[in-house]
This record gives sequence, structure tokens and C-alpha cells, in this order.
Amino acid sequence: MDRVTKLASQRAVVIFSMSSCCMCHTVTRLFRELGVNPTVVELDEDPRGKEMEKALARLLGRSPAVPAVFIGGRLAGSTDKVMSLHLSGNLVPLLRNAGALWV
Repeated sequence: MDRVTKLASQRAVVIFSMSSCCMCHTVTRLFRELGVNPTVVELDEDPRGKEMEKALARLLGRSPAVPAVFIGGRLAGSTDKVMSLHLSGNLVPLLRNAGALWV
């Protein structure tokens, strides 16, 4: 859990992902299209990925645990939560407050 927390707090937007997950790619693309350069941690390419995946599953209360999006060091959620924030108009202000967007 410490590694997840540390990585999540190092940048404005951190996405824990799996390289073969289509929803992970979708969420990452959404952020990039909004002008955000997220840090993407590919759990299947990290030596401690399984450990982090278990920690994320506990945080999210579900498995699979990806994508798991952190904004400003706080867990924003998975695909459904991120899309809900975006559609309600709350994602961009959240990104601005975290310093991920300047516009």
C-alpha cells in the first residue's frame, strides 16, 4: 500500500493500469485529450505490480483493480467514476485544482 500511496502522490494525475486493458487505455486517452500528461504505472510491467494490484483492489473494493486513477494524490476511482466526473463537468475543475491543467 505504501508504494501505491507514494507513487500516487508524486504527480497530479497517476493511473494504475495494465498494458492489455482496453478501459485503461480509454481512461488514459481521455486525460491526454483533456491536455493532461498522466503518469501511467503499468502493473503488469512492474516487478511489484501484483503487490500494488492487491492494494488497489482493497482500496477500490473490487477486482480487477485497474484502471485506478489518482488526482492530486487522492483516489478518484475507476473508469465509471472518472467518466461520471467528466460527464457531470466536475473532472476539469478537479484537474485544475490538482495542478494538472492550467487553462
